[in-house]
Amino acid sequence: MLKRNKFWLSAVLVAGLALPAFAEEPTADTVVATVNGEKITVGHVLAVKASLPEQYQALPDDVLFTGLVEQLIQQVALSQSLKGEVPLRIKLTAENELNAQRAGYVMDQKLRAAITDEAIQAAYDERYANMEPETEYNASHILVETEDEAKAIKKQLDEGADFAELAKEKSTGPSGPNGGSLGWFGKGMMVKPFEDAVVTMKAGEISDPVQTQFGWHVLILNETRMKDAPPLEEVKGELEAEIQQKLVEQIMADATKGAEITRADEETVPASVLSHPELIDN
Repeated sequence: MLKRNKFWLSAVLVAGLALPAFAEEPTADTVVATVNGEKITVGHVLAVKASLPEQYQALPDDVLFTGLVEQLIQQVALSQSLKGEVPLRIKLTAENELNAQRAGYVMDQKLRAAITDEAIQAAYDERYANMEPETEYNASHILVETEDEAKAIKKQLDEGADFAELAKEKSTGPSGPNGGSLGWFGKGMMVKPFEDAVVTMKAGEISDPVQTQFGWHVLILNETRMKDAPPLEEVKGELEAEIQQKLVEQIMADATKGAEITRADEETVPASVLSHPELIDN
């Protein structure tokens, strides 16, 4: 919505709250007002509502209706006061907006037809049907700057020191205040020296010092588990978004491929034309 159009939103909230009484069930063509003979219909009101920000659309009907009608009356009256030929900028903007609305409608229809439960299930099967269960690891670490510090910490742990308490006291990593806990992670999520150490450990085992680019680590493997394929409902939104992205690209490619298109060259219409808005200000 253009910034200047926000002016009209005030009418939504300050207008009266009474809904009109219709003699029969209204349709999109039902007239709600006229301005110098120009009709404003239920369809016009619904179209304006659809263009409002979400917070306004969520308002009750009895708050919105009269305000939207008043907004349209004001816009039509002000529009009618324009004398002479419609400015070129308005004509071009209206053409662009019509094309955008039509394109959006076509895209929406094609996506609705293509993104079905069957399509989502097929995408799920393609990704997860042959997925082998993966091991996930739950580990904690104490991060220090030098190998000597790490060796000293390992000695304390071997002598019975509590890992979490020592992590809170000694670790320089962000997980230190949380007892060094790193939560659950799978292969590829940690730097290689760290991962290489974890995957060889048994639950409850404490590692020798491990060096990474972050410093020296002493690790404890808390437990492991097998990660199976997630349920469809858990990843449905993600799969739907991926399908939609691919479809949008394909739909756009098909539309342009089937059209007879010519383009002006840079010499005829240089990119610098964008710096001349006066070309459409008449």
